[in-house]
Amino acid sequence: MFTGIVEEVGAIAALTRAFPAARLTVRATHVTTDIKIGDSIAVDGVCLTVVAHDAASFSVDIQDETVQRTRVARYQPGQRVNLERALTPHSRMGGHYVQGHVDATGVVHAWHQEGPDWVLRVSVPPALHKYIVEKGFIAINGISVTVTECRRDVAVHVIPHTRAATTLADTRVGDLVNLEVDVLAKYVESLVKR
Repeated sequence: MFTGIVEEVGAIAALTRAFPAARLTVRATHVTTDIKIGDSIAVDGVCLTVVAHDAASFSVDIQDETVQRTRVARYQPGQRVNLERALTPHSRMGGHYVQGHVDATGVVHAWHQEGPDWVLRVSVPPALHKYIVEKGFIAINGISVTVTECRRDVAVHVIPHTRAATTLADTRVGDLVNLEVDVLAKYVESLVKR
């Protein structure tokens, strides 16, 4: 489990396609300080298992289902990505409950400054709208943000610190982003349907 509070911005070193999984290598220094084989790291909000690492990078294997559901296939060497290690029993619980299980991708429709804040507007597939509420949360590329408006698109206000400490500074209109909605809303729906 994750919080959606990005610990480090890393960079893609390599993405290779091979059967039965793709291998992604990410350059990073902070999140590699205490990782081991088998640990979970969220890369742009995708929970992945470390299969190799050294002091300056780590590698993960990615199944085709994950490649199809996320923006992983578009990664290029040098591209910056948001990184967060999984929670431990001693971690502070800032942010929200983020699993690292991407529900879908969306497209950035607007990204502009309003006063001191930045406003990001992202398309969300219609099937996910029922899980999103104003003042609830959504994870966008692994960044836990509060929903300020939910109509056809979802709008979030981003403080300057979050923009600077994540890959949001690199984001452009038209970019594909990973989306994760609130798992608690999905559980409530499942219980009500039974």
